[in-house]
Amino acid sequence: MKYLVAAALVAAGLSAPASAADDSVTYRIEAHGGWDRVTVGGGGEDGALYGIGIGIDIPVSATAFIGFEGNADLSSVKECVSFTNPPFFGRVCDQAKRDLSAVARLGANIGGGLKLYVLGGYTNARIRETSTVIFGGFGGPITTVTSGSANGDGWRAGAGAEVKLGGSAYTKLEYRYSNYEGGFQRHQIVAGLGLGL
Repeated sequence: MKYLVAAALVAAGLSAPASAADDSVTYRIEAHGGWDRVTVGGGGEDGALYGIGIGIDIPVSATAFIGFEGNADLSSVKECVSFTNPPFFGRVCDQAKRDLSAVARLGANIGGGLKLYVLGGYTNARIRETSTVIFGGFGGPITTVTSGSANGDGWRAGAGAEVKLGGSAYTKLEYRYSNYEGGFQRHQIVAGLGLGL
């Protein structure tokens, strides 16, 4: 399906009127944020994401373009599970930390400053786990806190729309799906505001 979407975008770009063309290489920098959902197995947690991105768009025809971009994001997604096993009890929390990605974009300049595109590439996410264990036996409560982080590689795919606001400014709305090793996935809806350089 994603290949059909990509082909449709390129076809739209090739058939768009010449007046819609943008034949210059564009460098971009942006800030973005939105909704982030992390799922593992049958469960999931929602939160907010925010980050920055840099990229370049290169014309490949009168209106079609290919682009490359890198993103660095942070997330508020966190899940905690409490446990009780007398004389021990406590809590384990998993927190989504930084997410780095490098993706390619393929799209078309539709006209009126509107770009439609699909994207795909590499992503690497970090999860931090913090465990708090309280021993409530002889000698009074003793609390032990341990934490550690793990990184996971994965792939990302998505689609979006970008609209020129005036001058070099633009805004965008984008859906991203990410699949990582270790069995967890990510769904994101991101809005961004950026500048073409």
